[in-house]
Amino acid sequence: MDDQLPDLLPDLPGQRLARGVSRLLMTLGHAPLAEFVPVPGLRVDVISITPQGEIWIVECKSCRADFTSDRKWQGYLEFCDRFFWATDCDFPVELLPDDSGLLVADPYGAELTRMAPLSKLPAARRTRLLRDVARVAACRLIRTTDPGAGDGEF
Repeated sequence: MDDQLPDLLPDLPGQRLARGVSRLLMTLGHAPLAEFVPVPGLRVDVISITPQGEIWIVECKSCRADFTSDRKWQGYLEFCDRFFWATDCDFPVELLPDDSGLLVADPYGAELTRMAPLSKLPAARRTRLLRDVARVAACRLIRTTDPGAGDGEF
């Protein structure tokens, strides 16, 4: 008997891309966290801490309309060292800015096709983000075994 858990796919296309992105990032030694809120009003699809301590943000776009309707993505730039887009293989990548990274993804993995340029965060912002990511991740982990734990914002 195989003791593996069932392969539960998220319902929404962007969440499916985020799943594949997170799988790739973990193989690179990163610690990814999906649906993170760096400040009220902004929610990034994936934020990831590299083994070197860089902070990457990946914005998942499932179609042209998803990209063209997004008015917030430029606000994410001040919360990461590197910014990436994640799309599926059918997305018209010519729409995406050239000065950002690109991942091509599906629910089972992703491929890094263009590295994002490095734009180092100020030390105080990095410290706050690392603390906030750690707190959110720890609270989410506790809730996987105890859904009734706490009523906080995480």
